[in-house]
Amino acid sequence: MIDLNKRWWLRAIACAAVASVALVAGCGKEEPKPAAKAAEAAPAPKPDPLKIGFMYVGPVGDAGWTFAHDNARKALEAEFGDKVKTTIVESVPEGPDAERVIRDLADQGHKLIFATSFGYMEQMLKVAETKKEIRFEHATGYKSSENMRTYDSRTYEGAYMAGVIAGAMTKTNTLGVVASIPIPEVIRNINSFTLGAQSVNPKVKTKVVWVNKWFDPPKESEGAQSLLNQGADVLFQNTDSSAVLQTAEKAGKFAFGWDSDMSKFGPTAHLASAVINWAPYYKKATKDMLDNTWQTGGVWWGHKEGVIDLVAVSDKIPEATRKRIDEIKAGLKEGTFTVWKGPIKGQDGKKRLAKDQVADDKFMHDIKWYVQGVEGKVPAGG
Repeated sequence: MIDLNKRWWLRAIACAAVASVALVAGCGKEEPKPAAKAAEAAPAPKPDPLKIGFMYVGPVGDAGWTFAHDNARKALEAEFGDKVKTTIVESVPEGPDAERVIRDLADQGHKLIFATSFGYMEQMLKVAETKKEIRFEHATGYKSSENMRTYDSRTYEGAYMAGVIAGAMTKTNTLGVVASIPIPEVIRNINSFTLGAQSVNPKVKTKVVWVNKWFDPPKESEGAQSLLNQGADVLFQNTDSSAVLQTAEKAGKFAFGWDSDMSKFGPTAHLASAVINWAPYYKKATKDMLDNTWQTGGVWWGHKEGVIDLVAVSDKIPEATRKRIDEIKAGLKEGTFTVWKGPIKGQDGKKRLAKDQVADDKFMHDIKWYVQGVEGKVPAGG
């Protein structure tokens, strides 16, 4: 009997021990943790800005050609903000040194490079051949490649409108032009200025002084004074500073601004300014790069595209002449007016365009001769 009771108690103690272990095990079991939330997707890294390089033939403060390019560069930055980053190099001589500057801009990571003067053409073409991943843009040139294209402004439209005013304002029937370098672009502008003047005053003649520089204020002043000494009473220019206008102001004669509004440099002499707005093209070229749609070729824009205009037209100009300028602008915008439309004869009397014949762009780019009414000879190299 005692053995049975003892056995029962031993069994009871064993069961109690097992239950105790089970209870402890159950109490120590961890609750399953909730699944960690999926990490939020990190924002895509911001793309690096498109680096754009500009090479200028003059200083940005020239008040003319380079000033106009740099204003357009600033408009480009305002348009695209932090999507772009621009760099400028001023006063780069045309010739071998230009190649070094272009190559340096390329090596610094600029993917779009603008060379803003005719004399940079061969150097840019050479660098483009070795930098196929970069896009190159050459102003006023005529050579292109798979990664280099050309762009230009129809400055002759502004020159023609200035000529219309000059023909109406001259008292001596003698106009003067301070010219830079004898390339078709400049010769075309001299001729267009003369054609505009002849359209309202067939008696006019145009005298030309070549300074063989784009930007050289002392030489430009000397050239302007020489023309005044020869009887010119209205001056025009295809140079980059305001020196011609300032010379006319001192002499009590008339003149025009060129490439940008120069009216402040000679408020009494100033008749109007033929200006270039490069911003529409610079915005287009940049958008092409950002959209990956850039293609080679050539672009030549004028008043129709908002690149050329005649601004700050003086109140001294007769109302009929001002109205004629408005008509020309409207015609250029609508495509109903053409500056180079025959009959047009060369200085030698040879017919260059027959009656009602309109010059095509190839004809325009090959002009190396003067129209009737321009005195002197085109210098060698023209």
